[in-house]
Amino acid sequence: MEILEAVRWGPDRRSVRIIDQRALPERQVECDLRTLDEACDAIRTLAVRGAPAIGIAAAMALAVAVTPDVDAPPEMRRTRAGAAAAALRGTRPTAVNLAWALDRVLRVAQGPLHGTPLREALEREATAILDEDRAMCRRIGEHALALFPRDARVITHCNAGALATGGIGTALAGVYLAAERGDRVRVYVDETRPLLQGSRLTAWELQRAGIDLVLITDAAAPSVMRRGDVDLCIVGADRIAANGDVANKIGTYALALAARHHGIPFYVAAPASTFDAATPTGDAIAIEQRDGDEVRRGFGVATAPAGVPVYNPAFDVTPASLITAIISDRGVHRPPFHFAAP
Repeated sequence: MEILEAVRWGPDRRSVRIIDQRALPERQVECDLRTLDEACDAIRTLAVRGAPAIGIAAAMALAVAVTPDVDAPPEMRRTRAGAAAAALRGTRPTAVNLAWALDRVLRVAQGPLHGTPLREALEREATAILDEDRAMCRRIGEHALALFPRDARVITHCNAGALATGGIGTALAGVYLAAERGDRVRVYVDETRPLLQGSRLTAWELQRAGIDLVLITDAAAPSVMRRGDVDLCIVGADRIAANGDVANKIGTYALALAARHHGIPFYVAAPASTFDAATPTGDAIAIEQRDGDEVRRGFGVATAPAGVPVYNPAFDVTPASLITAIISDRGVHRPPFHFAAP
């Protein structure tokens, strides 16, 4: 089973190579991000998306952006690195992995190098974030697999697979490992309005991997559960508050409510870097508001009257009380949740 590489170094390590997810599922296009502006635009416009993948791409992009300053005086280097990190940080405010990864590279760029060339030090740190993410995905999958019945019937929302990470995904990691052990796993894929990350990305990714799947509208999920066709729900996360409240793609909250009503386990899979101990509850999570034309003119076609007011949050918050367990690279966390600073 071939797993995608959504983000990696360009061939000369002076660029970030991504799968441009705006072109999927019609075309698989790769592009190289060579400048800070290109990287910011790619993250903002969802050419690269998914909390872990955003963090990796931003870390690499910061390393590329700072590299021309290798011979600059230390104070100038620190100032420019801070400005580049701030620009990247502002592209997607909800995903905590973005700030976490940027801070790691920024500490290297602004700190003592102890004789290591700046470019080498930055590449090493960004590559470590990528390699750690790959290993993290595998560990999440292994922990999740212990919760999967044989031949599980799974429902998921948005995309939390290989396209969203540096490895085999978070929510989909267990699916891939179930298939690897020989299970006939089936995945019900919410199309995930309004940008259709489920139908455009998850369905494409799973089909490419040979996984049995059924694409459904978001509103059909409760009916599928009521028929008895779902054993478990599993989704990713962009930020997890200290009390276990989870910010994820809009529609996740509704899926959790339906799962609770039908007595179906609702799992969240995310790396420990997504835990935000500084945010006490989901009420304190900043929710990104996106352009109303994503709803009024989805993919360039008028689907609502011009100028009609639109409420278009990118994410919602699922209360910890609706979550059966949170699966991270550290293990399976069950309520009551309390994620403290390491």
